[in-house]
Amino acid sequence: MDAGPRYKWIALSNVTLGVLLATLDASIVLIAMPDIFRGIHLSPLQPGNSFYLLWMILGYLVVTSVLVVGLGRLGDLFGRVRMYTLGFAIYTVASLLLTIDWMHGSAGADWLIGFRLVQGVGAAFLIANSAAILTDAFPANQRGLALGLNNVVGISGQFIGLLVGGLLAPIDWRLVFLVSVPFGLVGTVWSHRKLKEIGVRNRAPIDWIGNATFAVGLVLIMIGITYGIRPHGSSPMGWTSPFVLGCMVAGVLLLTWFAFVEAHIAHPMFKLPLFRIRAFTFGVLSSFLSAVARGGLMFMLIIWLQGIWLPQHGYSFSRTPLWAGIYMLPLTVGFLAAGPVSGFLSDRFGSRPFATSGMIGSALSFVLLDMLPVNFSYPVFAGALLLMGLSMGAFAAPNRAGVMNSLPAGDRGAGGAMNQTFQNSAQVLSIGIFFTLMIVGLAATLPSSLAAGLEAHGVPAAAATHAAHLPPVSVLFAAFLGYDPVRSLIGPHVISHLSPANAAAITNHSFFPNLIAEPFHSGLHKAFAFAIVACALAAVMSWSRGARRPERHTAVLTDSSEPDTI
Repeated sequence: MDAGPRYKWIALSNVTLGVLLATLDASIVLIAMPDIFRGIHLSPLQPGNSFYLLWMILGYLVVTSVLVVGLGRLGDLFGRVRMYTLGFAIYTVASLLLTIDWMHGSAGADWLIGFRLVQGVGAAFLIANSAAILTDAFPANQRGLALGLNNVVGISGQFIGLLVGGLLAPIDWRLVFLVSVPFGLVGTVWSHRKLKEIGVRNRAPIDWIGNATFAVGLVLIMIGITYGIRPHGSSPMGWTSPFVLGCMVAGVLLLTWFAFVEAHIAHPMFKLPLFRIRAFTFGVLSSFLSAVARGGLMFMLIIWLQGIWLPQHGYSFSRTPLWAGIYMLPLTVGFLAAGPVSGFLSDRFGSRPFATSGMIGSALSFVLLDMLPVNFSYPVFAGALLLMGLSMGAFAAPNRAGVMNSLPAGDRGAGGAMNQTFQNSAQVLSIGIFFTLMIVGLAATLPSSLAAGLEAHGVPAAAATHAAHLPPVSVLFAAFLGYDPVRSLIGPHVISHLSPANAAAITNHSFFPNLIAEPFHSGLHKAFAFAIVACALAAVMSWSRGARRPERHTAVLTDSSEPDTI
């Protein structure tokens, strides 16, 4: 179907809005979390409430990771625009319902988590079908630019969400969710009226067994990762708890069964034969490794800024969430600058050189961050963030274009969703890995330095020892949420019995940052070393996609021609 010369730009505008909203809501609550919990009168730092904190952050990502492949397949079956428009409607209704939470305490938190999951369902519809709609709308020689703009704006949404959340939450926490409603309404009506079904449909039966085993298996692994970073018994983490081990083992077994099922049925959800296409396979692998390197980065940088650097430079803990988002703007600027340019150039010269050099630059930027002292000079830090943004932007657009261009027309929804599933799952996995490495570093030295520092300022030994033996994740969460960590760890009652000088000393902006700086830096070294290795492997995967431009053979499985196979 010829939709006319203007249609591709209409599709790009609408789809980019949808993906921006979907990714913005993945991060907007991170900065707004203190105001949200104060609004529903629930302390996220109490041990029993860590469940609400983690699922408010990760539940949205888990849902999008689990559903995106199945919803992309539904787009291939019933129409990508139809599924995409339905996603816009679900997302908008859920956003509206999130703003009318009238309950307090755990009931209010349950309401928010429940409709965050529904919001994630809508976002999964949007993400699963967006790349296929653009690939259908644009000719091969312009897909890199279109997919690049869409992908970079989407990834940048994760960082823009930090700033938007920081600006709106202090006014009213409900605005964090309400801001999406008018844009969602416009996007839904616009999509329904202007987008057209011009793609090739693949009317195969739905793979119910595959959908069920994949969804349950991935959910169990995601739950295992989420609870693995929570303390268990006397251990600072829960990786050895029977519940976490059971979830991980059961999840792996179900995913193994899923792979067996997909290889032996006529119409699988997860089209394993697509991995015979060299550009698709190595593009997906490089997407996964890039997301593993990037996913936990945002948390580490936020904790670094909010827990240490900003207080050391005179910012109160209540102001650090907003300013952390502002000081991370160079990362967003780099993404937005490099993405369209690299996407345009990849249309002319192919994806491999840009995607590979982007991952090499990302590894270098992690090296630069690792070399910085904890109390860094901001221009140097901003330069490293800008390099990282430019590098990851240079990778994201060409890599996505290369993946989508390599797919047969009838499988673009499923193949694009498969790529997105690897990317989304990698983000949750990355958060688990980064937090684990950070907690390992903190657990080695934080208890002794924290106890000694508190006792030196008159805190009773029992209270200091109790605070020192709290799980390191409590310290990270306190810093991450913009609370005064010392006041949160030992309580206002203990502080009220100290001398004015000692009370002023331990609640001073610089006391906690100076106390945690070295233990934090130890954990940061481990996390950055892991990210460097992941970026280097992603560069190798990108180069391994092959020298041929995949858009030269996009009909590989539809016209009996041979694909560039592995």
